[in-house]
Amino acid sequence: MSCIFCRIVDGDLPSRTVYESSEALAFLDANPLTKGHTLVVPKDHYETVGDLPPEAAGAVFEAVSAVTPRVEAAVDADATTVAVNNGEAAGQEVPHTHVHVVPRFEGDGNGPIHRLFSARPSLSDAELDDIAAAIRDVEV
Repeated sequence: MSCIFCRIVDGDLPSRTVYESSEALAFLDANPLTKGHTLVVPKDHYETVGDLPPEAAGAVFEAVSAVTPRVEAAVDADATTVAVNNGEAAGQEVPHTHVHVVPRFEGDGNGPIHRLFSARPSLSDAELDDIAAAIRDVEV
């Protein structure tokens, strides 16, 4: 298989593993945004969050919950940004679901996730109601 994260999970590629469970693996990002930047992946291959069955999603976020305070303590971070780039248009570079745990430091200048979006839509109550209904009613 050519998926780099599957190759890491299988032990075909080295990693700096920081946490492992039966269903998830966490390792330092090879191209970190900050010191301690960690990736958490399901051991089975799922391309996007929507592909994750509930038990795999639970295992991944259980690992995120376990890893985040450890990462913060290890690098003396003030906080973390926990994020998923879900799909190519969102910046997902490796087509295997992964969660970024990125240590943050006071004054790092990187800002909140809200900074990703310079123009926000102006939506009426009716539009918000329609969107909410569409999300509730869509079948996938």
